[in-house]
Amino acid sequence: MIAHAGLIAAWLRGAWRGVLIEGPSGAGKSDLTLRALGQGFWLVADDRVSLWTSDGRLFGRAPDALFGLLEVRGLQVIQVPALRLAEVALVARYGAPERIPEARSVDLLGVSVPLIELDLSQDSAAAKLSRALDHFDAAHKRRI
Repeated sequence: MIAHAGLIAAWLRGAWRGVLIEGPSGAGKSDLTLRALGQGFWLVADDRVSLWTSDGRLFGRAPDALFGLLEVRGLQVIQVPALRLAEVALVARYGAPERIPEARSVDLLGVSVPLIELDLSQDSAAAKLSRALDHFDAAHKRRI
């Protein structure tokens, strides 16, 4: 499956944990990715993500033609260090987040993944992704 999304990953608890960033064109997915790279995340895929499952886990990667490329809207497409793949541990969806939301998840290819809604343009969005990854145990699909 190819998703119109971005995928970034952070090294956490001994593994790369990926965040799939969903939203319409122009919502700020690539801009959030650029800010997240400055906070220790690594690019996996920008704009298009190939998703698949293995042993009940969801993984993503960039299509070969897009590997290591990030669109910086209004400037150019740049090349950045990237990971070949990452397990998707969290989905961050463009939207208006509730003040204190209930725990939610989304089913992707038969795998339940924790879901947060996020205003991608907020300065704090990248920090919120780090915090959310740290608070969700992807292996057990529960908040910790």
